[in-house]
Amino acid sequence: MAKRRGDELSARLQQRTAELNAMKTVVSSTPVVMAGALVIPQGLLAARKGETAPLADAKADAEARARIERIAIQAVTAAEIALGHQVKDVSAEKCGWDLTARPPQRPDGSLPPDRHIEVKGRAKGQTTITVSRNEILYGLNQAEQFILAIVIVDGEQPEGPFYLRNPFSSEPDFGVASINYRLDELLARAVAPDALDC
Repeated sequence: MAKRRGDELSARLQQRTAELNAMKTVVSSTPVVMAGALVIPQGLLAARKGETAPLADAKADAEARARIERIAIQAVTAAEIALGHQVKDVSAEKCGWDLTARPPQRPDGSLPPDRHIEVKGRAKGQTTITVSRNEILYGLNQAEQFILAIVIVDGEQPEGPFYLRNPFSSEPDFGVASINYRLDELLARAVAPDALDC
């Protein structure tokens, strides 16, 4: 039995040695190109043709989004001030929400928690709202403090705001940058600002 085992090992050694010797003699050849692609940015082609519409459209879209967000922030700020809250715009601080609203002191002398409000303005007729991964994570971590405020903007007129407390049920998968939510489903769960307890 030991002799048979020795013979098997010897045969395996010879086979492996032959494989290693064959690998030493492998010679790589010159690669053969099967296809090629030339990628030209659309903006470069438009600029060469003298067209500026795509850039102008992008600028107009960005200005329209900024205008809608501004109107939405103003509508939510006015609603919070009407409730007697002190409001601070923290959108530039990238803290995960847009406005911090501080309710007044309760009759028993205690201070209610601040409201951390993420404002989403949408033009009338839009059907989705995009929420970033960070906004969702802040909403889940801050549960009772976090409020998603939706404002529908028609021209210069805001409709709302509509508030949702605990708007998110689970965190996004790893690698997900943002999630689109259906506007009608969110509005079906929303309430007026004064309907939320402080």
